[in-house]
Amino acid sequence: MATRTTRQYLTRLHSVILTERAYAKTLDMEGMSAVMTEKEELVQVLAHIKIIDDQDKSIAALIRLENRRNAFLFKSTLGWIRETMEFFGQKTVTSTYSPNASAIASQINGRLLSGKI
Repeated sequence: MATRTTRQYLTRLHSVILTERAYAKTLDMEGMSAVMTEKEELVQVLAHIKIIDDQDKSIAALIRLENRRNAFLFKSTLGWIRETMEFFGQKTVTSTYSPNASAIASQINGRLLSGKI
């Protein structure tokens, strides 16, 4: 990376975070991978900066807000995926009944996603 000012690094990081969200919304995994690499590099450079000028504090706050928005997006999406996988992992038939009307365990796996064909 070329040598830049703190404000230029912060501005670029803000742009990268917005781009990351756009790629996440369109499920562009290659784009997300590339932008995440750039984001990691920017964060490593900015980690060495101890004091931020007053004029740069507003963009730093904006970066914090946008990064939290992305984190919420990723966390809620992961929760949705987990719920979906749990749904498909549930048994479709909980039990069957014997001729005398008592419940017995099903002999069929009953899972929507069993991993078997």
